[in-house]
Amino acid sequence: MPILSYILTALGAYLLGSIPTGFLVAKAKGIDIRAVGSGNIGATNAMRVLGKPAGIAVLLMDVVKGYLASAIFPAMLYNIFFAQSWADVFENHPAEFQMRFKLLAGICAVLGHNYTCWLKFKGGKGIATTAGVYLALAWPALLIALAVFVLAILLTKYVSVGSISAAIALPVSVWLMTPHNLFLGSVTTALGLLAIYKHKSNIQRLMAGTENRLGQKKESK
Repeated sequence: MPILSYILTALGAYLLGSIPTGFLVAKAKGIDIRAVGSGNIGATNAMRVLGKPAGIAVLLMDVVKGYLASAIFPAMLYNIFFAQSWADVFENHPAEFQMRFKLLAGICAVLGHNYTCWLKFKGGKGIATTAGVYLALAWPALLIALAVFVLAILLTKYVSVGSISAAIALPVSVWLMTPHNLFLGSVTTALGLLAIYKHKSNIQRLMAGTENRLGQKKESK
């Protein structure tokens, strides 16, 4: 498989993930979302600042970015640039090899969301985009992480606690459900750690008792 295919997949998936949906939706309403609420461009801050409909729209678009990157983008890439179908390219390759190629696209989409080139490499926290990637690649593990996410929010009223809990639950679920797929487990663990790292300011506010609970309009930085 040509090295160019890896480069184009990584670059294209990064650019897809880098679309700052929260920033763009807020900008359409005349608001710089980076200057209000928590300053984050993700769905949680969008929901607080712009309201539930806009926040849900941002959430869905961020999920779609991850899903398209892993499920559709590699095949589309080959059709456009190499005039080959996905089935023809991978017919002689094992399923694990296909998974690795799709994971490359997923990783780059998450990195694009978290470090978007359009906003000086400052982006979101990657939870929704990661969910889109695993909706395409490991949906049973995603369902478990989603259940943990919802339960944690119901118990604590903190969206950040739900996100951090899901970031732990997803790799644990992947390891338990696919113990022999070391690459998938390792990548999922790395993405989980990245998500937790991106929540470092939330963790600091939780420890200080200043983190906003679900339903509050504004969040302290």
